[in-house]
Amino acid sequence: MAKRLVCRVQDVADRELRECETEDGMKLVVANAGGEFFGFQAACPHQDVPLCEGIFDGATLTCHMHLWQWDVKSGAPLGIAEAPLQKYALAREGDALYVETCASALGAAPLFSGLGAETLAALERLAKREEFPENGTIYNVGDPAEDFFILESGRVEFLIGRGEHMRPAGFRLGRGELFGWNALIEKQPRRIARATCRERSSVLRMNGKEVLKVLESDPASGYVVMRGLAELIARYLAGDAPRS
Repeated sequence: MAKRLVCRVQDVADRELRECETEDGMKLVVANAGGEFFGFQAACPHQDVPLCEGIFDGATLTCHMHLWQWDVKSGAPLGIAEAPLQKYALAREGDALYVETCASALGAAPLFSGLGAETLAALERLAKREEFPENGTIYNVGDPAEDFFILESGRVEFLIGRGEHMRPAGFRLGRGELFGWNALIEKQPRRIARATCRERSSVLRMNGKEVLKVLESDPASGYVVMRGLAELIARYLAGDAPRS
């Protein structure tokens, strides 16, 4: 596990929400529930409203804009909320709060859950970490679709269309989620969307052909990944998954 300083305990009063940023640009909202601290994504998954502007009664976090609500201990949606909050494990050391994250988001990626240790290690060796600034473009419409990406931290927005007609696709990713997935599909050589970072972001870049070679050597793991990819594409066709 890796850890990054988030804030000091005294910076967040009881029943207060405070947006914090780590030294490497990761943003999260910290909630103080009677001296117990919880960390979540900084923006509402509905329309990117800052959650630090919301309402917190010590148990329930409410976005003030459209009244989506979540259980502060789990991030589970309540009432009309349609999506959970991404939760970050916080560790307290003295008067400081740290966020704990896995060394790599690959282990948190749903697409690779359930893989054998050797295959997962082989995939880890293929992953290349890249940092992008706020408003940085990861890929554009028409770019070669040779690599796919896994979000480690930050926020990525997908735009569809061309030129002046580009518009947000409405998808937001959590840590470990994969995008640019057409790099894993034959005869899909070009991007159909633009991926732009809305804050400083870290991603893992993986070459699709190299990953497929690893999976071919472990058919059982390959089946698990391809089944997960099929589910991801089904979500895309239904309109609630990131464009490639």
